[in-house]
This record gives sequence, C-alpha cells and structure tokens, in this order.
Amino acid sequence: VLSGPAGGYIGYARTAYTEGGPPVIGFDMGGTSTDVSRYAGTVEQVFEARISGVTIQAPQLDIRTVAAGGGSRFSFREGLFAVGPESVRAHPGPVCYRKGGFLATTDANAVLGRIRPELFPSIFGPGEDQPLDVAGARRAFEELLDAQIRPWFAAAGGAPLSVEEAAFGFVKVANEAMCRPIREMTQMRGHDAAGHVLACFGGAGGQHACAVARALGMRRVFVHRHASILSAVGIALADVVVEAQEAAALMHGAEGAAARVAERHEALEAQVTEQLAQQGFAREDVRLERFLNLRYEGTDAAIMVQQPLTASSFGAAFEAQHLREFGFSLSSRPIAIDDIRVRGTGASPQPEPEQPPQAAGPPVPCGSGQTYFEGGWRETPSYALADLRPGHVLHGPALLLDDISTVVVEPGCVATVTPRGDLEVDVGGADTPLEEPPAKRPRGHVAGETAWAGARAGDEATAGSPVDPIRLSIYAHRFMGIAEQMGRTLQRTSVSTNIKERLDFSCAIFDPHGGLVANAPHIPVHLGAMQDAVRVQQARWAGDIWPGDVLVSNHPQLAGGSHLPDITVITPAFAPDGGAAPVFWVASRGHHADIGGSTPGSMPPFSHSLDEEGAQIVGFKLVDKGRFMEEGIRQILSKSRNLADNVSDLKAQVAANTMGLSLLRALVSESSLPTVCSYMAHIQANAEASVRAMLRAFAASTGMGGRGCVRARDRLDEGAEIVLEITVDATDGSATFDFTGTSPQLHANLNAPKAVTYSAVIYSLRCLCDTEMPLNQGCLAPITFIIPAGCMLNPSPTAAVVGGNVLTSQRVVDVVLKAFGACAASQGCMNNLTFGDETFGYYETVAGGAGAGPSWDGRSGVHTHMTNTRITDPEVLERRYPVLLRAFSLRAGSGGAGRHPGGDGVLREIEFLRPVDLSILSERRALPPYGLAGGCDGARGENLLLLPGGAGTISLGGKASLPVAAGARVRLLTPGGGGYGPPEGGGQGD
Repeated sequence: VLSGPAGGYIGYARTAYTEGGPPVIGFDMGGTSTDVSRYAGTVEQVFEARISGVTIQAPQLDIRTVAAGGGSRFSFREGLFAVGPESVRAHPGPVCYRKGGFLATTDANAVLGRIRPELFPSIFGPGEDQPLDVAGARRAFEELLDAQIRPWFAAAGGAPLSVEEAAFGFVKVANEAMCRPIREMTQMRGHDAAGHVLACFGGAGGQHACAVARALGMRRVFVHRHASILSAVGIALADVVVEAQEAAALMHGAEGAAARVAERHEALEAQVTEQLAQQGFAREDVRLERFLNLRYEGTDAAIMVQQPLTASSFGAAFEAQHLREFGFSLSSRPIAIDDIRVRGTGASPQPEPEQPPQAAGPPVPCGSGQTYFEGGWRETPSYALADLRPGHVLHGPALLLDDISTVVVEPGCVATVTPRGDLEVDVGGADTPLEEPPAKRPRGHVAGETAWAGARAGDEATAGSPVDPIRLSIYAHRFMGIAEQMGRTLQRTSVSTNIKERLDFSCAIFDPHGGLVANAPHIPVHLGAMQDAVRVQQARWAGDIWPGDVLVSNHPQLAGGSHLPDITVITPAFAPDGGAAPVFWVASRGHHADIGGSTPGSMPPFSHSLDEEGAQIVGFKLVDKGRFMEEGIRQILSKSRNLADNVSDLKAQVAANTMGLSLLRALVSESSLPTVCSYMAHIQANAEASVRAMLRAFAASTGMGGRGCVRARDRLDEGAEIVLEITVDATDGSATFDFTGTSPQLHANLNAPKAVTYSAVIYSLRCLCDTEMPLNQGCLAPITFIIPAGCMLNPSPTAAVVGGNVLTSQRVVDVVLKAFGACAASQGCMNNLTFGDETFGYYETVAGGAGAGPSWDGRSGVHTHMTNTRITDPEVLERRYPVLLRAFSLRAGSGGAGRHPGGDGVLREIEFLRPVDLSILSERRALPPYGLAGGCDGARGENLLLLPGGAGTISLGGKASLPVAAGARVRLLTPGGGGYGPPEGGGQGD
C-alpha cells in the first residue's frame, strides 16, 4: 500500500537478517514519521491497516507508523515536553532551515552537535545558498525556555534548564515515542524486544538508533551502507509476487472439502503461474505457496494459514497459530474455510554482493567537534562513511557521515564495518531512559526490582518526589502505551463481534488510590466511570483482596458502571513482598452483546427498572487467588442468550489486565515503584494544570473577570430537560458544574448514573483544551459537581439507565459544549439497533453527523463524542447473522447549513432473513440538533420499517421494540450535525 516503507522492509529483510539468527526490527525514520516492522525469516502481513485515518482492508506488510521524525514539532505544554504529532514539514521546515520554521527534532540534533553544518551542503534559506542555521536554532530554544520552560521550573522550585538540556530532553521524548510501536510489535506478540537486532535506515534513523536500542534493551544495531536510500534498494531487490484468492463456504474436515480445496488450489496455481509467465518468469522458476483463510465457526477472527511443510494438516497449523496469536483455542468448535488463496513468487535477479577492499590501517577522522550526550559535552570525532573499510572499528562517541545522513555512535557503543561495508553497532550499557544518574535521583529512590519492597500507597517517596518534565513526558508515553497494549490484547483474545469487531471496550491503569492515570483512546463514555468502578471495589473488598484475585462488576448506580451490558473487570497489583495493599490497579470494560435483559441485546427501549435490563453485579471475585470462578459467573449470567461468548470475553478481559500488570512491572523494574507511583501523580497534576489553564483562558476571552457564569440547556425528545450552570473562578482556574433544574428521575431508561455524567464532562474538558494532554482523573480535579439526588443524572439504584449511557450522555456533552460556545450540536445519539431471538442477540450503534465549529465543518458519517465504536464489517454481519445489508451510505443534505456546515448523517438499511425481535433506542427524532451562532439545525433522524413484499412503510419513532417477519427491512436515517455561523447567501438558524 505504501511503497516506500514496503521497500525498506524488503531491503533490511534481505540484508540484515541471517538464517537462524535473531529476528530484526526495521526502524525507518524520516522527516515526518517513523515506520517500524519485524522480520523473522518470513514477511509479516496484515489484512487491515489504518492509514491517514482511513481503514484499508487488503493484504499488506505489517508496518506501524508513529508521528515522530526529524520534522516533528516541539512544544511545552503545562509542564510536559511534547514532540509532534504536528510536523513542520519541508516548508517552512525546522528553524535551522532558515525559512521561518518551527523548532523540531532536526534543530535539537543540530544544537547538540549531532549534525555538522560545515559538512552539509549550503542549500538553505530563501535563496537556497546558505548553511544550516545552528545559531538560529539555539535562539529559538532560548526563546522557548524564557517564555515557557524556565518560568515553569521557577514556579516548581526547580533549577533552570540550559539550551542543551532542553534539546536533549526533547530528543529523549522523541525516542520514547518511537519505542512505543516497537514494544507493540514485540511484547504484544510474546516476543522480547531485547532479543532483536535493530535495522536502522531512513534519513534521520542513524541519529537515534543507539538511543532507541538502549531504551529497548537491544544489544545490536545494523546500518546498511545505503541506509538513507534503503527503500529504493529494497524495491530493486524485491521479488515479483502475484496472488489469487477466491471465497469458499466449506468446513474443514467435512466430506469432500479436502478434494474441493485441492482442486481450487491447482486452478489458482495455474492462474498465477500464467500471470508470472507473462512477466518473463519461466514456470520452473516460480515458487508457489498455498493458503487457507480459516476461523472457528461462530467467530470472526480469521487467520490466513500457509500449508504446513510437514505432514500436519491445515487444521492443526491453524489451531497452533490461533493459540500463539490469541492465547487460547476452541478445539471443540468446527473450523470454517472462508477463502482459498495461492501466492506465486518470481525471484528477481540478485546482484553479486559487494566486496569492498579491507582496511589497510585505522580509520582516519575527517574532523572533530563537541557533541552533547547524557552527562554533557564530549569531544567527538567525525568519519566519512565513504572512507571506512571492512575491519574498521570505531569506539563511541563518533559521528559517521555521508552526503545525506549521519550515524551517531553513542558513548559506550562500538561500531564495526562488516565485510560487505555495512555497519554493526554493539550497544553497550543498556541504560533505561527512565532512570536518572544517582546524583539527580529523588531522595528515597531505589533502582531495580528491590524498589518494590516497602512501597505503599501514601509513601512519602511516592507522593513527594520532584517532577522532571522530560521524564514526565516519557512516562506519559509509557502509561498510554500500556493501556493501548491492554486494548489490543483484549481485541485479539475476545470472541464476540461487539469487542473484536466493533471495538466496544476500554482499558485503563489506575494509581494506588484508584485514580485514573491513563485511559487508552477507546470509548469516551467509559472515561470517568471506570475510576468510580475501581474505587467501589477497593472499598467493597478492603481487607479481603489478595494476589491472584480479579474482580468484576457492572451495576451503574452502586458499582460505578455505565449500563449493565458494560462489564468491568478489575485486577489489583501487589508488591512481591506480599504487602496488604495493592500498589496499582488495571481495568478493562467491554460491552457484552447480551446480559439477560428483557429483549435480545439487553438494550430494551421501554425498560422502566434496572431489573428489566439484565444481570446486575455489584461485586464478584471472577478469579479467586488464581482460580477462575466459572460456575459462579455462569450462574450470575444464566439468563444471557449467549453465555459462552460472555464467559470467553470475560476471560479475554482478564488476559488484557494480565498484560497491563506485566508491562507495569516491567516499567517498575526499569526505575522504581516509588518513582512510577510518583509520576502517576505528576501525570494527573499535568492534566489538572491543563484544565485550569483552559478555564482561565475561557474566562479571559469572555470578559467575565475573576468570576462568572455561563448557562445552557437542552431537551430530550420526550421533553425531559438537562440544565447546566457553569461558574468559572479565574483566580484558581476552577469551575462548578451545577445541574440544578435538570428533570427528575424518569419512568423510562434515559436516566444516567453520576459516573456517566462525570465521563461526559471529562471528555468535554479534554476537547476544550487545545493541546495534547493525558486523559485522567486530573481533568476533574478543578471541577466541583452539583447533581441533585433524584434527578435524571443522579437516579436511584433501581432506576432504568440503559438509554442514559448511550443517549443522555451525548446530550450532556452537547449542553457542556453549548455553554462554552464551542460548537453546534452533533447527532446527540448513538442510534442503538438490536435484534435477535432466544438463540442470539446482536447490537450495533450507527454513525451520524458531527456539529460544526468556529473554524471547521462538521464531519459526515462518524460516531461523535461519547462513542467511537466501529461498525461491523458487512461480510461479518451477513455471515454471522440472518440478515442482508441492503444500503449503507451518507444521508446527503442532512447536515445543517452554515458558514461551516454540519456533517451529514447516514442511511443504513438491513433486511431480515428470518423472524427476529427488533429494538431501536434513539434520540433527535423529534428535536433536531441545533445550530450555533446563526447556523442552521441538522436534520432530525428517522426510523422506518419496510414491510415484506412492498406492503408498506411504518414509522417506528425514536424508540421501538417489536417482532418483525422474514423479508422485512429496517431503515435508519440518522441525524445530521448542526451548522455554525450564518450560511452564505442569507438565512440563519434560531
């Protein structure tokens, strides 16, 4: 799909890997991004990837991209060193390019002496005739230090940073950002990153390779002699591959299946061989490989399995690969064959290996200068790569230069020129980027595994250690990376459509007190609620929680839940010395497609009490001292229509939590438990500072002075009202969110638990902060809530709430953003559709239009605000359920007109192939999404039932539950977003 990264993959696979040797990680760092990949003898492929926000389903090399490159822009945000994701691009570029650019990674390397201006061509400036401007880059760093960084350090009581310390700090943060996808490709799949070779290429990769390898514990770096153009080399070395694939509807092991598969393989082989013959490859020079796309019946996780070289069957190979990839097997289930595939490879002619002449003497430097490393400036010789010969050995520090790239050999590293002229760097002293030199460590800091001993919630070492903004930025990456890897583990090991396909789950890590530290960007409605869930279980099981225990809950009002289908699994982490109190918590929340409610899918549109919505769990030990309590959880969920999937997904949530604990322990082993706990608190304080700054800026922009109020209200379709008054105190950057006047608890299911309101507010505050910041409990620290007991946002423990989580939460966000004047209303709904019978239940949420804002048009056909789940793939939907997807398109013209128009909703039409019970739970069918600042309203939504045989159409209203016959179709027309500002040509909204 992306030819450059793919060429680099082939380039290092052909040159850095040796048969039987260690696997290789490709590290391709360019100007705007870094691509990483893994090779262990065979190319690793994926069949779906997200590129520039677009999901592409096609066979492609498994290459991960992170927005960190030579042009990644630097900023300082409320005590946090930030690198990217914005890029300064080639124009205007970094400051040192002399085109009025912005500080970036290239500037830092220039200031630190890792780029030698005198050895660069004079191609910079408006006339493209000047050298790199290192002095200009230093001035830009000084300006950033004087304007933001030094005042922050002075207020925090810290010593001021020098230009070099600041530049080096930004480089360390950039290195950590590039380590994240490498950890994902290795740790997530059970591989040890330290056991790999780092193959470095790309224009900027050589400047960072040694530091990245050290951070990951790697001992060896490989740099090809043509590393800066290795993508082109790889494309030249690549084989010609032709693939052919056709769908199959067979069961592995069924009568006649093997003969049918063999017949189709032979036909596809003839097809690809003929295509390669047309490109000049003799038939005897074509290598053929057979594949089957297999999955367990009733699941969607298909694996493309290559025909085993041994006598074992496709089925055995599939089960082994499934166990390795997902951590479990379903040996009792039949194996379905979805696709038959053949790959034909025509080998490209390979050039004879270069044999440069051996070194006749020691390497001769071409220059020398000062370069900044950990600990200060070091005199560093420079060598021209073109002058190096096989056998030359260079001890770091050293700079190895050619016309278009630089390789930095750090102190303690040794570079050797191989017989082919490539570089192999032995990385000495695998220092962690998280550990400070002993003289700079906070009091009480103990390095290594012994740091676990004696550390407890409330320790002075945990709460009082000083904050280093550079390490704070690194820890922010590490904490978020752990939460993201938990989510990928959950997706891989789950079996249900809801979690594996729709991604309706969230994962997070928590401090010793249960405060949210990092929540991966999963489902916003889970953000604040999961913290309450953890704290409820802390109190419930105080004194009776032990290593090996895992807790589960879902009660919205009594256990910090959102609604009953969202089940939270919580795992405590204990110190190895067996102390009584957990030192961390991790949790995962997943939406289960059925929980035993009164309608299939457990989203009953007309429920009046919580009992109608399914099984309620205030607290239960899902795992008791290491033993999975399957009988107990099966009894609790006995009314579920798909109990087997419930249990399997709960096991997947336990696995995700286990991954989180493992990664947290690894993080602690790199520094210490008190330090990790300390930076959990510092990350929360950083989020708090960001929100306080936003509130002060809002007060200043609206001229409200030291203290002022803004107000907003909105009605649900049934007439219930959400009323909000926000009082902002600019002196300390705090605010009170007062929901007094909101309608009383409803005799319906649009009541929202307090935890859901907290989630809506934390999400809104994050949106209002115009800088990158971590999502955690610190966002709510400046906020005081007034939510009257008995109102629809603080209902009784028995109140129905299933619609509050998915509908009312959206309207709370609209009201908050309306009060701040931020943007017009989005669709205000998740368009919940469920159907099923006594044997299955299916649930999905459908996208709509987003509201426009002062400087942007609303997005069309997207999930907005409190959910960002993915729609089920049509193939999966039609394969697993008795339906046909008849239409799925944008609803043209449904966005509100305005200077910036609102986004369009969608049209989705599904035909049922057998009788089912259908339920719809939706909003904005009576009252349209409002426009703002003169913008027009978006179109209202509409739910229609098309009777079989064209017998008529019935409007179902916003909420419906009814049996439908085979041949009937449901058509959802989802709301558009409101417009912002008067539309051109006259006319405006209310």
